[in-house]
Amino acid sequence: MLSTEMQKLKQQNYFPLPNAVFDLDLTDGEILVYAYLLRCEDRRTYQCHPSYATIGRAIGKSVNSVRKYVQGLIQKGLITTEHTQIVTKSGETRNGTLLYTILPIQQVMDRQFERQMTLSQIAYRKQEIQEKLRK
Repeated sequence: MLSTEMQKLKQQNYFPLPNAVFDLDLTDGEILVYAYLLRCEDRRTYQCHPSYATIGRAIGKSVNSVRKYVQGLIQKGLITTEHTQIVTKSGETRNGTLLYTILPIQQVMDRQFERQMTLSQIAYRKQEIQEKLRK
């Protein structure tokens, strides 16, 4: 059995990536950004605050690409963002990095399932109408 220190060290070097990310029609860049945010998140608050530049360096993408991928993750309901402010040593207030909150992936999966069911019902109704029109 591993000692408590070894277990903590092992946990620090890994983070869970839900299998469901591969079922959500994410782009490769969105998966990279999502994975990086999961790596950075505080697992008690589900929040982190890396800059676009930091994320870009970590995943090998430009700041503009990271911005686009973050917007995609927001639109798909995987994360939310909040603007932050910092106070410099000279007392100036400036914009800080975004504060990312990673949302429960089950909610996203449930919404996607509901959308698929709705689309399936619409397709079924269209098929019924077409059959009636043919008769």
